Amino acid sequence: MANVKNLKKDINFVLGDIIEAVYLYEISTTGKPTEATNAIIDEAIKTFDSLISQVNAKNVENKKTHFKQIHTDLEIAANQLVGKINEL
Repeated sequence: MANVKNLKKDINFVLGDIIEAVYLYEISTTGKPTEATNAIIDEAIKTFDSLISQVNAKNVENKKTHFKQIHTDLEIAANQLVGKINEL
């Protein structure tokens, strides 16, 4: 159970930091949200919801590989979101 708890924390911290980076970008440039920054935040929230629902799935045959895949999905999604922030 501790691994599930840590995975949920990782998801929360990583995507929370990405959203915070978007807010910092907004403050340092325009001072207000833009359509591009809102889209990145919305995508981060959708990713969070998706990953948490995968973590909470009960009908999983091999839990170890399931949680490894979730962790891999988190890394991929985080890298894509950071890439979008860097393009701004």
